[in-house]
This record gives sequence, structure tokens and C-alpha cells, in this order.
Amino acid sequence: MRGSWRAEREQLELFRALPGDLAPRDAQDLMAYPFFSLAKSRRVVPIDFRAGTITIRVEAVPEHGMATIWDADVLIWAASQIVEARDAGLKTSRLMAATPHEILTFVGRGTGARDYDRLKAGLDRLQATTVLTSIRQLAERRRHRFSWINEWRETADAHGKPSGLQLILPDWFYSGVLDNALVLTIDRAYFDLRGGLERWLYRLVRKHGGRQHGGWSFDVAHLHAKSGSLSPLKHFAYDLRDIVRRQTLPGYRLAIEPGLRDRERLSFAPVPEDPFAARLRKRGIVTASGESL
Repeated sequence: MRGSWRAEREQLELFRALPGDLAPRDAQDLMAYPFFSLAKSRRVVPIDFRAGTITIRVEAVPEHGMATIWDADVLIWAASQIVEARDAGLKTSRLMAATPHEILTFVGRGTGARDYDRLKAGLDRLQATTVLTSIRQLAERRRHRFSWINEWRETADAHGKPSGLQLILPDWFYSGVLDNALVLTIDRAYFDLRGGLERWLYRLVRKHGGRQHGGWSFDVAHLHAKSGSLSPLKHFAYDLRDIVRRQTLPGYRLAIEPGLRDRERLSFAPVPEDPFAARLRKRGIVTASGESL
């Protein structure tokens, strides 16, 4: 393991995290498909998803369990850093360095010892979880296998005191983030969402709903399959109706509507934007909701 880290590290230029309050960005592929466990309890059952030419299989190891949608906050942090640096004309890299404090504060978490330990456990899950997918593979039947983090390590100063973290992102994720068409700005309030299903649903709604005035809708049974959730459809639909009742997704209004053959559909549309905020967006200024052009 140490040799493979050194070999890959020597081929990459180190990118140090940028300071400041960056707009959070998310990779659209990760928003549209089931890549993460939605439960806080350990999951080892694989995710198997097929839709047309799209195939995804996510596998976990018993020692760590599958990477969760909360662990994916690290990837949102990484995407936000890469896009910000690229737009500023700076050189980016799959080899990234930051302090745990920088990552934790960006994703709205505490910075105590327990928070640091949870972050490191999340990095272990991201590294141990493997994905096999056909997404963005040009040749038919071709698959790409990777882990969310190739490797990660803690760094220390000359006196042995911990000084930060270094991690190497997989090329599949990194190349997708560099493609501007495959990244979306998300609302910072996303990090305040506590439920795994809420978080997954916001990302899906943001990906498909965007700022379309007419909104979008999905068959609830299709959403269940698309989520990769282990919860039975009946329980999934109940939890979905509860989210609709509470209207917790920032920037969107949800509704459950009847569909064909009495199958329920979830519809969603953006909440009408304040005219002043719209003018700011057109000037490229991030609003309180985190939106920008």
C-alpha cells in the first residue's frame, strides 16, 4: 500500500485547498444515480442498478461498510475546490491536501475530536467502497472500476504533530468535475439536511429540476429503484410523503400526485425566486441560497 501511494503520488502535483467561503458544487453523475448508502448504519449489501445502457454496482467490505451520503460531503468539498481553482486559472490535481478543520467547516460540521474521528472513518469507507459503472464509458459494454478515494493519509510536521490530510481522487471523478457541464452549484443548506433520503432527494431534484419553471416528476416506484435504498417500497413511499409534508428541500416545492394506474408520482419545481436575488444571479453573485450562474 505504501509503495503504491508513493508511486502514484510522485506522478501528481500537490494541490493545496483554497481558503475562503467557496460555493458548494456537486458532480451531476453522483446526483442522478445510486452511489451511496442512505443509512447511517453499516451497509454491506451491494447496490445494483440498471437503466438502459447505464449499469452501476457498488460494493462494500464488512470492515468499513459502504460509503454513505454523508461521506460524500468530502467529494462535494473536493469538487468545489477543483472548480474554484480551475475558474481562477489555477492548476488542479487529483492529489489534494487540506486540514480536517477546513473540510469539516466547509460541510457544516463540528471540529471536535469526535468529528475528526468520524471524518477519518468516512475517508476509510470512501477508500474501501468500490464502484463498477458504464457511465461515461464510450465503448459499449465497457466498464470503469474505482474507489471514491484511491488512498489517503495523515501528514505530520517535523515534531510528529498532525498537520493535515492528503488524498488522491480517482480519475473517473476528477475528469467529471473538470467538465463544467457535469457540475452544479448546490444550496449550502444541503449540509443541514439530516436524513439520508432527504439528502439523496435534494441532489436528484437539483439535478433534474434545476431552475425549470415547469418542474419535473418521477414515478415513486422508479424513485425507489433509483435510490438504491434497502427500505421496502411501502416504507420508502411513506418516508417520501413525510418529506413532502415537511417541505425540507431548500429551493424546491414538492408534491405527491396520482399517476397512471393509480401509481403515485413525486413532482417538484423551484420556489419562485425573489427578483433582487435573480438580478444578483445574473451578475454571477452567489445568493444566500447558494445559487449562482
